[in-house]
Amino acid sequence: MSSLVLGFEELEQSQLSLVGGKGLHLGQLLKVEGVRVPEGFCITTAGFRKAVEHNETFRALLDQLTKLKAEDRDQIGDIGGKIRQILMEVEIPSDVVKAVAHYLSRLGEEHAYAVRSSATAEDLPHASFAGQQDTYLNIIGMEAILEHIGKCWASLFTDRAIIYRMQNGFDHSQVYLSVIVQRMVFPQASGILFTADPITGNRKLLSIDASFGLGEALVSGLVSADNYQVREERIVGKRIATKTLAIYGRKEGGTETKQLHSDLQKAQTLTDPQILQLAHIGRQIEAYSGQPQDIEWCLVDDSFYIVQSRPITTLFPIPEADDQENRVYVSVGHQQMMTDPIKPLGLSFYLLTTPAPMRKAGGRLFVDVTPILASPVSREAFIRNWGQYDPLIKDAFLTIIERGDFIKSLPSDINEQSPRKSGKDMPLPNAQAHIENDPAIVSDLIQRSQTSIDELKQNIQTKSGSDLFDFILEDIQQQLKKLLFDPQSTAVIMTAMNASAWINEKMNEWLGEKNAADTLCQSVPNNITSEMGLALLDVADAIRPYPDIVEYLQHAADDQFLDVLGKFDGGKEAQNAIQDFLRKYGMRCAGEIDITRTRWSEKPITLVPVILGNIKNFEPHASKRKLEQGRQEASNKEQELLERLKTLPDGERKAKETKRMIDLIRNFIGYREYPKYGMVNRYFIYKQALLKEAEQLVQAGVIQEKEDIYYLTFEELHEVVRSKNLDYRIIGKRKDEYKLYEKLTPPRVMTSDGEIVAGRYKRENLPDGALVGLPVSAGVVEGRARVILDMEAADLEEGDILVTTFTDPSWTPLFVSIKGLVTEVGGLMTHGAVIAREYGLPAVVGVENAVKRIKDGQRIRVNGTEGYIEIL
Repeated sequence: MSSLVLGFEELEQSQLSLVGGKGLHLGQLLKVEGVRVPEGFCITTAGFRKAVEHNETFRALLDQLTKLKAEDRDQIGDIGGKIRQILMEVEIPSDVVKAVAHYLSRLGEEHAYAVRSSATAEDLPHASFAGQQDTYLNIIGMEAILEHIGKCWASLFTDRAIIYRMQNGFDHSQVYLSVIVQRMVFPQASGILFTADPITGNRKLLSIDASFGLGEALVSGLVSADNYQVREERIVGKRIATKTLAIYGRKEGGTETKQLHSDLQKAQTLTDPQILQLAHIGRQIEAYSGQPQDIEWCLVDDSFYIVQSRPITTLFPIPEADDQENRVYVSVGHQQMMTDPIKPLGLSFYLLTTPAPMRKAGGRLFVDVTPILASPVSREAFIRNWGQYDPLIKDAFLTIIERGDFIKSLPSDINEQSPRKSGKDMPLPNAQAHIENDPAIVSDLIQRSQTSIDELKQNIQTKSGSDLFDFILEDIQQQLKKLLFDPQSTAVIMTAMNASAWINEKMNEWLGEKNAADTLCQSVPNNITSEMGLALLDVADAIRPYPDIVEYLQHAADDQFLDVLGKFDGGKEAQNAIQDFLRKYGMRCAGEIDITRTRWSEKPITLVPVILGNIKNFEPHASKRKLEQGRQEASNKEQELLERLKTLPDGERKAKETKRMIDLIRNFIGYREYPKYGMVNRYFIYKQALLKEAEQLVQAGVIQEKEDIYYLTFEELHEVVRSKNLDYRIIGKRKDEYKLYEKLTPPRVMTSDGEIVAGRYKRENLPDGALVGLPVSAGVVEGRARVILDMEAADLEEGDILVTTFTDPSWTPLFVSIKGLVTEVGGLMTHGAVIAREYGLPAVVGVENAVKRIKDGQRIRVNGTEGYIEIL
């Protein structure tokens, strides 16, 4: 058996590097009982390498290509074109030609063949490379097949294939091409079968696309296909398309497009028995491969042939569970305004912090809310609260419950888990908090937390090795959880939230005014996050008088800039201002719930664009003016509401009760941000201590770089520190997984079937073309949309409207420059919403695909009262 050419039946699981993903899967399909695969063979990557190994021009061009980026389109086109020319003209080695002739003689040289590419980086679990290389159909004769082998090799270097590899981190010189030569079948129908619904992700719903003739018409988008959906061996959905064209093979070779007879144009492509037969084959292939599959099939004389099968790489993984029961999961990232994946160390810290029933999937955390939804007692309040917080999640829950058969309802007298006991991430506990209206309560809570942090900084310095891990665990249990779940702390937050909801409800009922509490929340005391945004304005004030420093910062590129500042006139003042800011807020960063994220103290250059923006957009002392303006607007709104209420029947009582609620908001709502600040403070202290341990591991040769510890769980890291031993392959594997997770978008709500249940906003009388979301901060504003995905790339003018995926507290410094906010993720009490209200910014959150639907620079109108955006 030559390694240059292999028959499908000779392929082994270990030969990915020889035959690529597509070829390997064809070999595996032959092992599935009852599955027919047209016979064929692969010219292996060894054949490809042999053809190019002594070609110096090819090597030189490949070296040039590796130095380019995906943006260098012209150079990519030029170099790629030269490489393709070389590969189409290259002499195929004589022993490859001999082996191809041998297999063709066995299969019949007179037959027609499909010649298609199979790259070593193709059809992998984390990258499908679908459509990146070429396929040639109905190729007849040895000479034509050899010509098309060269064409397939060349297709490894089309512009789209080169750019795809660049974007997915594949090295051009390490990706090789095998060529599949497969006996053609001439089907009356063909198509694609997904063993999981590619739209909803539901693993129990199988989806079939079908059209007449060869599948190329469907894949190329030439025709619309019928779609059939099968669930548990029953056809549950059908859409019959009008099919005017089909592609067929010609006797002399090649293909042709034909007009379909009028009788066939609206006919069902597959009969119902054929649909069920094909679905059964799909489930067999899925069971053999162990994961959902994307399968290409052909129907020939009432028999199905499978010509390709690969994993579906776009499905969001199902959270792991200990049983096969139906489960409903809600995303933690959507509550915490951080939907990016979290590295293993970050996940394990978060799991140590929360008592909620958590599950992991795709590098994210989900809460299992099944017990609450199953209980008639807890369900109603839970869903009602979600309606206030995030209507899309509420609607998804209702969709699941209305099905009636997914979650078994518990008898109402069962003592189920209460949402009050489920921790911070079982959101919006239904607690009617009653607490004395005393501002000193908040001051005391903050002081207790700060004292505890100072003690932690002191005590952790004496710990190392296993003692450090024991110490951190104890601190999480005794101090951090106390901060996050202190009953008094929770009562303060709930009192403020309930007072805010009461104001909105009663002012709407009594005065016809919507979202009145939003204005009353402006410039409240003790909001650590909004104070941070204003503090960065003060940093700008310290630097503004020194033009040389401003000029230097515009070109500063690394974190040594702080040291260089001292050389300038005013440099000491600038250094002190930045360092004072970092002492109080340097533990923050984008995605701060992941302990592994780089903090501002670790990378202060992150703040420079924001400081420069503040210098450009504001006059001196802007922070004091903004704070006072917010206070004045809140005070004016309070007086206006109370005066209007007094004119109503029973007005004095209504005004008195309203005044009491306003005082609760003003005294307590600012504290809503503090527990997370305390948590992130402690996280940074833990992280610094663990990085010292990581330095020891690097010196001992256990790991290659300090950041490798981020890919271990807390428990695994403890064991590595104890034993000074690690199988380093686990780090590489976790890094690859993390790259895969970065490409996935987590759903708000999903089920144990893998179904993503999308909620819908229920609104009427919206302007045409309006983008709908959740109104979280009242007011209407027009301005230029700035679509920003990375805070470091922020280039804002005063009056811009920020459009982004999510904003956690680290984005607050940008809020001082904008006049409106739009996010894809968020709820009524997430950080972006809280700060938007305090700064008086109209804001709409939960706008699906906002960063794609709104273009940077477009003029838009944000209606934060009704909850929609208009593109003007």
